[in-house]
Amino acid sequence: MKIKHAIDLHKGLTTFVIVGLMIGYQNFSLGPWVYLALHGTYGLLWLLKSRIYPDRQWEQEIPLGTGIVTFGFLLLYWLAPFILISSGSVPPLPLVSVAIALNILGVFLHYTSDAQKYYTLKYHQGLITEGFFARCRNTNYLGEILIYLSFALLAQNWIPYAVLSAFVLAIFIPNMRKKDQSLSRYPEFEQYKAKTGLILPKLSIRVSSNVSQVESEST
Repeated sequence: MKIKHAIDLHKGLTTFVIVGLMIGYQNFSLGPWVYLALHGTYGLLWLLKSRIYPDRQWEQEIPLGTGIVTFGFLLLYWLAPFILISSGSVPPLPLVSVAIALNILGVFLHYTSDAQKYYTLKYHQGLITEGFFARCRNTNYLGEILIYLSFALLAQNWIPYAVLSAFVLAIFIPNMRKKDQSLSRYPEFEQYKAKTGLILPKLSIRVSSNVSQVESEST
């Protein structure tokens, strides 16, 4: 099996798990419905992405046991809806608004940057230094972090934040470092690395250029 099979199965089951929790706990308040819309849509979009422009790192073959462990690890992401729905807590509207905004931004960054990477490399192998990757080397991971941060906000509990932190430290950052090592084979990588951030966009201000321009205008 491929590692993406375990991931896709988890994404595809998420909607049904959330609906099952809502029915099981008879909780049909605002929070669960918003969570269902956000996380359920995210799972659907993931399946479409996996079909239309799959990530090559998830295409590798793995033993069945590794696939089961991977799926089990991903089950931690379902703690957020479980906590939200089982506790019966109602997130305040300002918090819901922030969660929705973060989710929309995260979905945009995640899926569009992955699309840029896929179609650019499909027709031209090399270092991608423009578009979503002009100031950040891992815009897709930044988007995914924002997505799961929005889920954690709705849960209003520290556990989803801990789960997200564990994934970032154990999977996201090692994958980013591995990607940097792979890209270091390109001569222009060091220059590109200097002007980009690993996760957050590097918004550098070219003070020297501005000063030179002012001096030239004054003369």
